[in-house]
Amino acid sequence: MQKPAECTTILVGKDATIDGSTMIARSEDGGSTIIPEAFITVNPEDQPKHYQSVISKQKIDDEDLLPNPMRYTSAPDASGKHGVWAAAGINEATVAMTATETITTNSRIQGIDPLLEEGGLGEEDFVTLTLPYIKSAREGVKRLGYLVEKYGTYEMNGSAFADHDEVWYIETIGGHHWAARRIPDDAYVAAPNRLNIDFFDFKDEENFMCSSDLLDLIEKYHLNPDYQGYNLRHIFGSSTIKDAHYNNPRAWYIHRYFDPEWEGTPADQDQPFITYAKKKISPEDIKFLESSHYQDTPYDVYSTTNTDAEKKLFRPIGINRNFETHILQIRNDVPEGLAGVQWLAFGPNTFNVFVPFYTNVTTTPASFQTGPKFDLSKIFWVNKLNAQLGDTNYKVYSALEQAFEEKTMAKLRKIENETDEAAKNLTGKDLQEKLEEANQKMADLTYKASVDLTGEMVETGHGLMKLKYDLLD
Repeated sequence: MQKPAECTTILVGKDATIDGSTMIARSEDGGSTIIPEAFITVNPEDQPKHYQSVISKQKIDDEDLLPNPMRYTSAPDASGKHGVWAAAGINEATVAMTATETITTNSRIQGIDPLLEEGGLGEEDFVTLTLPYIKSAREGVKRLGYLVEKYGTYEMNGSAFADHDEVWYIETIGGHHWAARRIPDDAYVAAPNRLNIDFFDFKDEENFMCSSDLLDLIEKYHLNPDYQGYNLRHIFGSSTIKDAHYNNPRAWYIHRYFDPEWEGTPADQDQPFITYAKKKISPEDIKFLESSHYQDTPYDVYSTTNTDAEKKLFRPIGINRNFETHILQIRNDVPEGLAGVQWLAFGPNTFNVFVPFYTNVTTTPASFQTGPKFDLSKIFWVNKLNAQLGDTNYKVYSALEQAFEEKTMAKLRKIENETDEAAKNLTGKDLQEKLEEANQKMADLTYKASVDLTGEMVETGHGLMKLKYDLLD
């Protein structure tokens, strides 16, 4: 069983962020079945020495599982039933990876290099086979590209890498091809479930990479519909009615948030891949967008002034199928040992908060090590419960959530600031223990605040229940 085509990716270069960090973010969404997500550290002794995919049964040659793997954080599926699905993490070389954004394709490339029907790698495998072995974002692109060329893939996917200086986005093309682009330092990217890379310069090897025969393939099979240049979305992607309703509106809303004068419509098929904000971007901006449902537009499902048809017209970013969302931040204003931060939230983003976990650690808080069964000692299930309660009367409960999120985020920021100062001269085990202590403190604070939110929602909703009777009624 594979996950449906979900997720929304946001990438930000270091000159476009509020603090000079690089940030790569993605919501990991699923389908109608709840998919519990966890947060763990994979230490070198835990990295597999032999590997076989669960879904495709693809075996990896042992020589491709390089010796001396690095420690890395991971946000895997809690059950492990369909494989690891590590999703996102930062390794001990302070390199970040998120995988994957399911993307679109067309029959022209599928008729030349079809997706594999047997074997191959996919979202289940990419982080586990890539992140522990790379020391830069550029290396990440090359290694993932190598794996796709050697073993092939059964799905179209986009992945992103970041280090202190660079952000890269790579997309698989057909069964064995790929292309990647470096995000300019002063730019951001909004990438929904479509093939996203547009302009591509095959001569600029500093900012563009691809499988060696990609240009020859385009020319040989007459794949380019444009008179001039190369637009990979036009060549390999789609431009369908589904894109107009499912994908493009999400990018439109993000662009509209970062630039109020943004022109275009939600269904616009040619929104650019590389874009520039009118202000510097913070983690709080990304949290709002990953939680958004077209607020202040006619398409908000929670609005009381629009029609049912308008509410159902476009797929929102924040949705009941958000199961895990992250911002992988590589900071440039702190010592190296403090640089990696994995902002993490479980459950639907309309009723949760992002926690800025340090990644230079060997273990993670127990409340974030989710199990597959409903368990209110785990933050995943508390957040899921709050979102389902909140959805019953958003107008009432959203005010409680907003206060919860602002107060909790401020307290988490305070812990982070205090830890940065206290740990700036620490190294080695002393540093890791300090960061693990801070992570535990943030997890405990978040869990308590989330349970308190549950209590406030129950108390507020008590008088709103329809099943009631009073002599004064």
